[in-house]
This record gives sequence, C-alpha cells and structure tokens, in this order.
Amino acid sequence: MKSDDLAGKWFISSQISEEFHQYGKFISAVEVINGKIYCRRCGSYLEKSWSLPNGNHYCRRCIVFGRISTKDQLLYFQQKIYPKVQSLKWKGQLTTNQQVISNALLENLDEKHPILVHAVTGAGKTEMIYPLVSKFLDEGLSVCIASPRVDVCIELERRLSVDFICPVNLLYANSDKKMDSPLTIATTHQLLKFYRAFDLLIIDEVDSFPYVDNPILYHASSNAIKKDGYSVILTATSTDELDKKIQKGLIKRVSLAKRFHGNPLVIPKMVWLSQLNDRIKKKRLPRKLIKLIENQLKTDFPLLIFYPTIKEGEEFVAILKAYFKNIAIGFVSSLSDDREMKVTDFRNKKIRILVSTTILERGVTFPCVDVIVLSANHPLFNRSSLVQISGRVGRAKERPTGDLLFCHDGLTKAMVRAKKEILKMNQEAGF
Repeated sequence: MKSDDLAGKWFISSQISEEFHQYGKFISAVEVINGKIYCRRCGSYLEKSWSLPNGNHYCRRCIVFGRISTKDQLLYFQQKIYPKVQSLKWKGQLTTNQQVISNALLENLDEKHPILVHAVTGAGKTEMIYPLVSKFLDEGLSVCIASPRVDVCIELERRLSVDFICPVNLLYANSDKKMDSPLTIATTHQLLKFYRAFDLLIIDEVDSFPYVDNPILYHASSNAIKKDGYSVILTATSTDELDKKIQKGLIKRVSLAKRFHGNPLVIPKMVWLSQLNDRIKKKRLPRKLIKLIENQLKTDFPLLIFYPTIKEGEEFVAILKAYFKNIAIGFVSSLSDDREMKVTDFRNKKIRILVSTTILERGVTFPCVDVIVLSANHPLFNRSSLVQISGRVGRAKERPTGDLLFCHDGLTKAMVRAKKEILKMNQEAGF
C-alpha cells in the first residue's frame, strides 16, 4: 500500500502498517450516545448480543470492511489537494433545458442542503453535471460520483474516461481499477471507506436498491463528504421520503421533464399474456409471445427482455434459444460474471436479444432498443423499477420512439402508477 492510497479514507488502525500511523489521525471507532454504543463508520447501534469472548462489543453491520470493536480506533488520512487542470474534454453542447439545470447546480454552491435533480430517463443527467464536475476538478478538488448499482458505475466510468482528462478511480466490490485520482466513481457501499474525502459528492439513482431507505448508506454518504462539501442527488423517479424532505426544505429540487432530444417518454402498452409460467414448465412459450418476438425480429432494432427472477429467467432463455436457433441470445443477472461483456456485445449488436433481470433497469443506454417486460405484474417490478425500465426505450435522437410492452396476466398498482407517472412527466414537459 502507498500513501496515496490512503488519502481521504479511514481504516481500523490494526489494518494499517505502523509506518503510516504518523500520517493519520486517530478517532474512536465507537461513540456512546444516550447509553448506547454507536459505530462511527456505519452509524449502527451495537446490540448487546454482538459481543466477543473478551467482553468487547463489535459492529456486525459493516464487518465486511473489517471488524470494529469497542476498543478499536479508526485511523483517518486527510484528503490530498490535486493539481489544477483543464479537466473537461467533452465538446458536446447542452440543450437549453439541460443548461438551466446545469446553471442551477453552479449557482447554488453555497447551499447547505443537498440539491435534487429530478430528471426523466433520457434527459441527459450525466452531461448536465459535467460543468459542475469540471469546475471542482479544475480547482484541484476531489469529486465522487456514487451509485447503488455496479452497472451504473461501470457505464459512468466508460463515459467519463472519454470525456475528462484525469484518470477515473472505479470502486466496487470486485473492481481492480484503483488509482490515485481526483475523480472517483464508486458504489454507495464503497463510501463506507471514506471520511471527509470529497468536495463534491454526486449520488445517482438515489431511489434504487440498496441505497434507498438504507440508513447505513445514508450515514456513509454523510461521512464521505467534507463538512463544507457540495452534495447533489440525481433521480428519474422520486420517492415519498424525498418529497417529504423537499417540503420541509431539507432538499432543494430542480426538475427536467423533457428528454434531451425533445420528444416525449414512450408510453408502455399493456399486453395480456397468460400461462407464461405454465408453458415454461413444459419447455414451451405462449404462441402470442413468439409472434411478438418474431415481429420485432423483422426490424433492425435490438430487443431487451426483462424477466423478474434469475432461475426462471435462465429457463426461459434456454427455451427461447430453442425457438430461435439462429438468433444470438444472451442472459444477464446479478450472478453473471460476464455481465459487462454481454452488455458490450449487445450494444455492439453481437447479441440480438438480451434477457435481463432488473439488474439492467437503469443506468445503461442502448440506442434504438425495444423492450418487453415479461410478468410485469410480478412483485419485483415496483413502480420505480417499471418507470426505469420504460426509460430504456426511445433514448436515441435517431429513434425517439420504440416498442415498450408490459406483458402480464393481471394489472398491478405498480403498473398503473408507472404509466400514470410517465404520462404526468410528459404532460409537465408540454406533450
């Protein structure tokens, strides 16, 4: 480990070689509040049953990052200051609507509360934050863009590596792309490693699992930003909790209801499709579904099919391949080791049909794609998930439309609310 690897992070003191101790600041790993022991790293209260043979208590909530006990100390290393640069290589131009949001972020740098950018899928949230990110990087300050989803982080790293001159530090559980850089992209769990590290912290997809309603990750994001740091949160689907914080003045909201190409969001079509699971058990597919896929294959456009569960999704793909033997078909889920490769192959048209669980519901862009959601009435497809899935369609200027089918055997509140929200955003945009 090099000293540059330590900047902005904190560790249990026993995790760090003593030669580096002189460069850090010791902080008690726990704090007692109202008679309860509180873990400073993750914000959890230690339960009495979380005890060691020597009588010390330890925190189970964040043990994956090293066991913290009541006798431990954390060793914090101050964030470094980076050289001033001209960081932005991107030569694109923001639309008028995007520029309004970008200006709002730059004009509120003294805001003590987080700024929420509520923008529809395909509005161009990433490009809208470029001027803000470059302002901080140009001044030699530290920036982190965090997301709950690994796939979103990988996509962000792919784009920002092209659009900024500085290297991008990409952090997730199995990532090997760690480097000294003022620009970090990380999953929200990785924020538990940082303390007072970032001058600018942007959290994308705040409505997404596992970040949403997760007090540990909220605590981690609060710890990771400097006391005078600037915090921005991004979402395409707001939550009840965010709305309440906006009403209380704890969050300032700016919104964009129109996509970058100026066309409306694609409205999902509800398609009745019964006996799907029964047919799959018999190694068959409903004739109606086969016809839908056959018609889509007559086009040149890629097809993304969402299936709610992994095991059944794998079975569905095996049957689908038997029906369409000459078509390249892939499947990805949270368990797929080759997920990134298959996503790239789908984007490069080496895979014609990609079947996915909700792992690809957000943060990835496939130009001109059509989408079919199978068992759209499954409990795993909530309102937010269905809105995000819908947002995969119509993102390209070359084809701002596309097929978006919710196949089901019974409407759910989530399906109805998702469609209602999309219609509402289109109405707000003037369509």
